[in-house]
Amino acid sequence: MSILDSALEVLDRLSPPRVVQAHCDIPCGIYDPHAAQIAALTCIRMIQLMQALPKPDNGASKEQWDTYAMQMARYTAVKEEHAALCEHELTVIWTDYFKPEHVEKHPKLPELYWKTAKLTSQVKQTNDMNAAQQLLAGVQEFAEIFWDTKGVKTRRGPSNQTVGGELVYVA
Repeated sequence: MSILDSALEVLDRLSPPRVVQAHCDIPCGIYDPHAAQIAALTCIRMIQLMQALPKPDNGASKEQWDTYAMQMARYTAVKEEHAALCEHELTVIWTDYFKPEHVEKHPKLPELYWKTAKLTSQVKQTNDMNAAQQLLAGVQEFAEIFWDTKGVKTRRGPSNQTVGGELVYVA
């Protein structure tokens, strides 16, 4: 071990390097908007569950109120986690995959990305079903454009999930 290696090891102990995460800045060339669609669909499902959760009445016990609060907190956490995941997946594809020639072919792509990414924030901040539905619609359109740039035909079909709705599938 060289003196430089020893010095760097000591510095790492005193000030550990930050842990960073990335999809793949090699770039790996593996991109697929399916995870963003599933995340958007999950946001819709969490809002459905939140809206369907019966609120305890005024005479309810502390345990009933605690259970209600815990369930709402879990649904909210999952909704926010999946909205963030959706935003991450869209951003990776937008920044790492799409090229100027894709935007030339699909000139509405930059605005679509921007509006859809903004919807992820709205879904995180609210329980607005309309915003969640718009998010899914934006992600679906984004997916269709993505696959078109690869020359792949798509179709919309049932999600086959409890939540309902459609997803964009490779034809």
